[in-house]
Amino acid sequence: MSKSPSNPKGTRDFLPLELSKRNYIINILRKNFKNFGFSEIETPALEKSSTLLGKYGNEGDRLVFKILNSGDKVKKADISSLESGNLNSFVKSISEKGLKYDLTVPLARFVSQHQNEIIFPFKRFQIQNVWRADRPQHGRYQEFTQCDADVIGSNSIIQEIELIKLYDSVFHQLGFTDLVLKINHRGILRELAYHFGAGKSIIEFITALDKIDKIGVDKVLNEIKLIASDFSEKELRNLLSKKEFDLKYLKKIFSKNSDSFLAIDELDQILSYFSTNNLVNEIKFDLTLARGLNYYTGTIIEVSSKTNQRIGSIGGGGRYDDLTSTFNLKNMSGVGISFGLDRIYLLMEESNLFPDYLDKSFEFMVANFGINNLKFIAPYVDEIRNKNREVFVYPDNVKLTKQFSFAHKHNASTVIIFGDNEKKKGIVILKNMQTGDQLKCNINEFVEILINSN
Repeated sequence: MSKSPSNPKGTRDFLPLELSKRNYIINILRKNFKNFGFSEIETPALEKSSTLLGKYGNEGDRLVFKILNSGDKVKKADISSLESGNLNSFVKSISEKGLKYDLTVPLARFVSQHQNEIIFPFKRFQIQNVWRADRPQHGRYQEFTQCDADVIGSNSIIQEIELIKLYDSVFHQLGFTDLVLKINHRGILRELAYHFGAGKSIIEFITALDKIDKIGVDKVLNEIKLIASDFSEKELRNLLSKKEFDLKYLKKIFSKNSDSFLAIDELDQILSYFSTNNLVNEIKFDLTLARGLNYYTGTIIEVSSKTNQRIGSIGGGGRYDDLTSTFNLKNMSGVGISFGLDRIYLLMEESNLFPDYLDKSFEFMVANFGINNLKFIAPYVDEIRNKNREVFVYPDNVKLTKQFSFAHKHNASTVIIFGDNEKKKGIVILKNMQTGDQLKCNINEFVEILINSN
């Protein structure tokens, strides 16, 4: 017996209703991106391995999908590396490209490559698929859509403020009022690592903190013990266990280091700004927010639900001052945020935030009483469509009950009935599929009646 067809692991098909709901989110995102002054670009699904690798840390590099070389290039495979167990060298010899892991590193490559064609500061948004060889689970897939907004070429804190306002505007329009926008700063995390004796293992220290929501304070402390010299476990435990964090306290325990004090001042400016320019959702400083990607250097941001912790973050981002330098473009600060489309979708489903009209595959259906009747009414159907309304013409001249059943399954609001009898009388019958009521109207008036009644 042949097996039923199936998708590759970690990928999905989208049925019409699912896609309608995803596009509802994307349309609100695109509208807001443009309202905040961002321009849209696209980059290829494929990038050179040299572009991708070394930007995400060891864990991220492991999750990059490598693409096998084709043709004669396969003959250059380094078999000796495979036999000796040097898998990294072997992979490099058989793969020169990979599927993009995110949109930020390709953006850095894009900006460096097209720097003479771009006006800085450059505000761009992208809505494209990315791929990660991660273990699929609830809300996490190997192929998914990222929705990013970034600003390249400005180190002003106003950019972070604008991105936070963009987050709040999008989520408010999607119906969310119970989210928390957490902010922190890599400068604070670096100073924290020095303060607790992990100055020589800053990346490992930040990576450990980034796991706190997944593995808890005790296991994070155990990981830090492996990389930190003698430190006060009690002090760090108290810090990591707090629900509210005090920036003033950090100034007391940190050495008077310009980087850490600048980081605290930047967060102070952001929080002060929103103390008088209120957001719909909450914003708060969270010392345990780390954001695992290596390229972040400044402010970091993450958005999650206060009431549904199971889905995890639905957005995140931060500042990355050094990313374009890896592509030979120096002194080009960047900051950006990403919206987790799939997780936003799941949270909206669970919170019943999608509007009811999305359940309709089309608004109106024309019942089929033969091609001559359809030909006669065609100009009126065109007029309805020209008013940007959806009309489905049933293709077969079958029993009316079957046509009504089809319209009902697609949640159509109205069926347009125009048969031989109606043609003789110069009328059209409009059947309301929700109430079952039928309205007879003059054929020259039914378009206006239909449009105005829905």
